[in-house]
Amino acid sequence: MSKFTDEDDALLAELGVEAEVRKAGSRTPREERIIAGFEEIQRFVEVHGHAPQHGEDRDIFERLYAVRLDRIRELGECRALVEPMDRQGLLTGGGPVAVGEIDDDDLLAQLGVEESGTEVDVTTLRHVRSSEEKRAAQEIANRQRCEDFQHFRPIFERVQDELSSGLRQTRRFERKSEIAAGRFYVLGGQKAYVASMDEPYINEHGYTEARLRVIFDNGTESNLLMRSFQKALQQDPAGRRIVEPSAGPLFADKSEEGDEPSGVVYVLRSKSDNPIVAANRAILHKIGVTGGDVPRRIANARLDPTFLMADVEIVATYELYNIARSKLEGLIHRIFGAARLDIEIKDRLGNPIVPREWFLVPLFVIDEAIEKIRDGTITGYAYDPSTASLSRRTGPA
Repeated sequence: MSKFTDEDDALLAELGVEAEVRKAGSRTPREERIIAGFEEIQRFVEVHGHAPQHGEDRDIFERLYAVRLDRIRELGECRALVEPMDRQGLLTGGGPVAVGEIDDDDLLAQLGVEESGTEVDVTTLRHVRSSEEKRAAQEIANRQRCEDFQHFRPIFERVQDELSSGLRQTRRFERKSEIAAGRFYVLGGQKAYVASMDEPYINEHGYTEARLRVIFDNGTESNLLMRSFQKALQQDPAGRRIVEPSAGPLFADKSEEGDEPSGVVYVLRSKSDNPIVAANRAILHKIGVTGGDVPRRIANARLDPTFLMADVEIVATYELYNIARSKLEGLIHRIFGAARLDIEIKDRLGNPIVPREWFLVPLFVIDEAIEKIRDGTITGYAYDPSTASLSRRTGPA
């Protein structure tokens, strides 16, 4: 018969260790938990290519694994238990904790790992997480190096500048808060950018779900599910969403008496499955000006090559007063000319069309350009794709 109690079986099941019927003299539940904890560290090394490390810039779960590995190295009983399975040489490594690092015991306490007697039990948990919570935590922890981070670094720098200047603000991430491509969040003290979101679907529990590509400001990225990201933000006491700069009427907070309505500047995002569009969806926007109703203007987008023969979503609109629409549209397109999308689309008859109003520009830069038009300081500015920012033109305006 099994030597484990029902309580032991339940705990082992949550730790991913199957409780099997064993002969007399087999491992104790505590030994099984230590081995399971070491195997988690080994899986981390297999995924990330290095042993877990200390440091406030590290993911919270990597820091947990680093503390756990230190304890296993220090405690002779634990070390002897896992040494035969140490195929990666983890027990021979080790190094000093980074200066200013949180005390190991404090970190263990925060993560729900407590002391047992006079020695630290590296796998005893204060509480047991649900399988959904564990999946969310694992997805957040499984990050990899972002190979094209050079394209995102200037965007993060701009967002930080806007936070410092007060142009952007952060808000607590609440249960009703949404995840959307092109938006910024704060998770574990790091800014996170949702670079792309696959087509949403309904999961087996009836919830809307989607696969995300999330870029972090430390140069890593994670391909995780939207609900895992939401849950991590909700559970993080410091989880925040970084709000977009507010969009409103172009030349005033509201129209004044005698103002003549001119139209609307609209910013759209494509839902096309074209590979070029899909790869750049978070920063690809159509910027146009219309004197009519925007929803009516885009009603038949999937039939119009101007809209890439696909449905679109409205990202932002700005009301116009006392201004020539055509001149304003020309000015906006001149500002972002260096980032115009070069793409050819076939219309319904197979004729090639080259749309001219799609630009590879983050939404917050469009907001900044509109603000500069509004206050009259836009003269001489143009968009610089290398820095993802507006800069002074060196040639004629």
